[in-house]
Amino acid sequence: MNPNEAELHYPRGDALPVAGRTLEIAPGVRWLRMALPFALDHINLWLLRDRQDGIEGWTIVDCGISDDATRAAWEQVFAEHLGGLPVLRVIVTHMHPDHIGLAHWLTERWGCRLWISATDFNAARVASHSTTGFGGERSAAFFTSHGLTDPEAIAKVRARSNYYAGMVPQVPATFRRLMDGMTLDIGGHAWRCIAGYGHAPEHIALHAPKLSLLISGDMVLPRISTNVSVYDLEPESDPLALFLTSLMRFDNLPADTLVLPSHGKPFTGLHARTRQLHEHHAARLADVVAACTHRACHAADLLPVLFKRQLDLHQTTFALGEAIAHLHALWHAGKLRRHASEDGVWRFSAA
Repeated sequence: MNPNEAELHYPRGDALPVAGRTLEIAPGVRWLRMALPFALDHINLWLLRDRQDGIEGWTIVDCGISDDATRAAWEQVFAEHLGGLPVLRVIVTHMHPDHIGLAHWLTERWGCRLWISATDFNAARVASHSTTGFGGERSAAFFTSHGLTDPEAIAKVRARSNYYAGMVPQVPATFRRLMDGMTLDIGGHAWRCIAGYGHAPEHIALHAPKLSLLISGDMVLPRISTNVSVYDLEPESDPLALFLTSLMRFDNLPADTLVLPSHGKPFTGLHARTRQLHEHHAARLADVVAACTHRACHAADLLPVLFKRQLDLHQTTFALGEAIAHLHALWHAGKLRRHASEDGVWRFSAA
């Protein structure tokens, strides 16, 4: 959790929408909250009043996972909160299951188009068929090569070959491409696309200057740091450097911008939060250097260094991916060197 959360301000206080209900954030902007079956137990979704080709309606931003409870919550929203108007398009910030899971159902339900970056659209299509990076034999071998030794945990990762597809069984066959710098007219307001990297292949946040709103997706969250992981599909990647560079794209937004995050409550204090995230990762990188200076470490060695709480399997795989990301940031920067030990595990030591 964010130890400097007091620097942020929550204009809505503790108000939260219940499943199937919405709260108005600004004229024509409504907040929904759907349940998730993880320790991070919710996702925020957004309804934007819209008009396309002379037709009045709504744009949905992000979808929730594909399960009966989320579909039922959406049906209640459709019945009670759309004012009899249709959904005109579905925008997805990125390809993770809680964001794109119901995109196929929503676009078919309303006969509308999915809008998403091309990178994340294609990543979602691949993952919905192969679960690349989220489970299966290759993921188990990848985590083993970074020090995961618990046979039960390895067996569970290997068995999760249907992990992504279980929450994203299908991706729409067609889409409209979102790119950095594009401006979308949504309900007469200009929303600018801001691409971010490291958390997802090509995450798209949306900024509406006249409304002073930023739909930040997972790039900027108020209470937790965004997961930044290395996966087996790109085993030598450096996502943490990409993520920290991407945060700088928010530096020129006005200080009073109301941030609408995917997890947590809407807040102001964007610049304070991005500074906190830079400081957080700088501290974690220093911890990793100190550990690897004392002795050569693999990623699993660093879990108790980087995470002070008990982790379940879902959290452990994300945590291990993050540990590898911190090691890779230092390795690519020339501050650590890596070598494969006789047991086939990657270990890192001070350069």
